Amino acid sequence: MTTGDSDILVMDGIAKSFPGVQALDAVSFSLARGEIHALVGENGAGKSTLIKVLTGVERPDGGTITLDGRAVTIRSPLHAQELGISTVYQEVNLCPNLTVAENLLIGRQPMRWGRVDWGRVNRRAREILSGLDIDIDVTRPLGSYSVAVQQMAAIARALVISSAKVLVLDEPTSSLTVHETEQLFGVMRKLRADGIAIVFITHFLDQVYEISDRVTVLRNGRLVGAYETAALPRHNLIGLMLGRTLTDLDALVRHKMESSQRIGSEALLEAQGLGAAGIIKPFDLVLHAGEVVGLAGLLGSGRTEVAQLLFGIERPTEGTLTMDGTAVVGSSPIASIKRRVALCPEDRKAEGILADLTVRENIVLAIQARRGWLRHLSTREQVEIAERYIRLLNIATPSVEQPVKNLSGGNQQKVILARWLATEPRLLILDEPTRGIDVGTKADIQKLVLSLADEGMSCVFISSELDEVLRTSHRIVVLRDRAKGSEFSGEVDETAIMSAIGGTGA
Repeated sequence: MTTGDSDILVMDGIAKSFPGVQALDAVSFSLARGEIHALVGENGAGKSTLIKVLTGVERPDGGTITLDGRAVTIRSPLHAQELGISTVYQEVNLCPNLTVAENLLIGRQPMRWGRVDWGRVNRRAREILSGLDIDIDVTRPLGSYSVAVQQMAAIARALVISSAKVLVLDEPTSSLTVHETEQLFGVMRKLRADGIAIVFITHFLDQVYEISDRVTVLRNGRLVGAYETAALPRHNLIGLMLGRTLTDLDALVRHKMESSQRIGSEALLEAQGLGAAGIIKPFDLVLHAGEVVGLAGLLGSGRTEVAQLLFGIERPTEGTLTMDGTAVVGSSPIASIKRRVALCPEDRKAEGILADLTVRENIVLAIQARRGWLRHLSTREQVEIAERYIRLLNIATPSVEQPVKNLSGGNQQKVILARWLATEPRLLILDEPTRGIDVGTKADIQKLVLSLADEGMSCVFISSELDEVLRTSHRIVVLRDRAKGSEFSGEVDETAIMSAIGGTGA
């Protein structure tokens, strides 16, 4: 591949295979000094494997790596740090119970008379953060700060331990608010100005265009190309990632309009004055068979609380809930499953998948819970169910016995969907089903939701991405300050929804 004099890192012809999978097929990637370079692609495109090769977690089967003009063989993550390559992952892996200063300098604390000199520790920590334009109390526990501050502390720690030349940020904004993301971007710009090269992995295309200088696209373990971000139109980028055009998304809107004609007239589920003290204010909500109702609102607006109340994770302190005109008594997840109500939770890692179980075991979990543990599904039945939903959802897995932790994020999300679809629900509640997954899988999930609605299933669809809510929902309910606000149906303009979210709409 052609490289520039300004390149600090060149990965050329990198190959890596796992049993049954060619994860990387002669992939090349270059990174210039003082550059923010976005690495994008669908889940399973090879991004994580390429970064694991770069950081010494995996050894490549072929190809070369040149760092600062010198060929290197990266033997381990520690060796990568010694070479000046540091990684900050989506989940901050520092110690929340220790102070900010302790986290930054643990193992490198200044000593005096054989003891830690805490005054110097705190002063040094303040100096480090000041260099990133961060002004916080370094003597407070790290866990008392927001996720954004913890992310920036992790970046500062990465710089301290390796004198980093190359910084890899793996989905750093996935749990951040808009304001927190801007704070992080400020730090990234400061590092770029100081000559540090940054690899930025994200699924948020808005952020690619806001912060990156170049973007490299991977698809199916192969390099599609590297482009100047400002010169690449967004629809072209999406087309490169998907290997197809956006006509599928246009078809979704048509599909939604057609399916709205088939919504049932009778209420499937109805909440009247339903609320939980200190959790969500009383609200009214009616769901019909074959209807997709979107919940829109900012983080903390009450969307997840509504989902948890409808499913029985939270118990109401007032109001009534009826299904098919019959009052719901004994609110609990198990009771909801028996009523054929399903919930795909917001945090798939903490509340969704059981990482050490197989794909088969994860898929049959809910249907086994509904049957009761005395009516155990045979292994043959479990395999049949798992294989049926693997085919239906096009889950990429070598076999039903693959540990689910080995799948990409998008395929893990599909496994959770399969688990609940196997229970044949009448109401499916999806809380952020597309968070942190690639554009293609997002489109697949949205199409699936509308197809299920065509079959008479009711769906509550929650997403922070307003375009998804608009594209998928027949009706949209806006939540604000843990209370139900405006409700929209039919053709809705995005500006009207945003005004309602901000409290300025009708």
